[in-house]
Amino acid sequence: MAEQTKLMENEVFLAYVTYSTIVLLKMMLMSSVTAYFRLTRKVFANPEDATLHATGEGVKKYVRIDEGVERVRRCHQNDLENIVPFIGIGLLYAFSSPDLFMALMHFRIFTASRIYHTIAYLTPLPQPNRGLSWMIGYGVTFSMAYTVLKNVWYL
Repeated sequence: MAEQTKLMENEVFLAYVTYSTIVLLKMMLMSSVTAYFRLTRKVFANPEDATLHATGEGVKKYVRIDEGVERVRRCHQNDLENIVPFIGIGLLYAFSSPDLFMALMHFRIFTASRIYHTIAYLTPLPQPNRGLSWMIGYGVTFSMAYTVLKNVWYL
């Protein structure tokens, strides 16, 4: 219980928990957006999913690729490729005793960049919007990783 109380007094850890939860919820929301696009456009990846709309040979017309669905899927895939490393590295970063201001900047910039990335991807906004938002988020994660290694290097 004392360990839990100590963690809840660590402002950097609380900030990490807050911003990690935001980006994880955003990533989870992308699953729902994908499902929404699939259902409203009647586009399915698997024949068994299309059986709600047709039977027999009629199923084949619903098992297809749609650019809108694929755009949402690619955005979700990009979240998986970037948010998962942020969660792991961010936790290590939070426990490496960083300055609270710098930790907040890392967490807030990453979160904003991922939200903007999704907006840029789904709208779609012209490049370099999406590319820059990805690069900023990636840079933040790399910066945290560098800070962890710099602060706790052990040989």
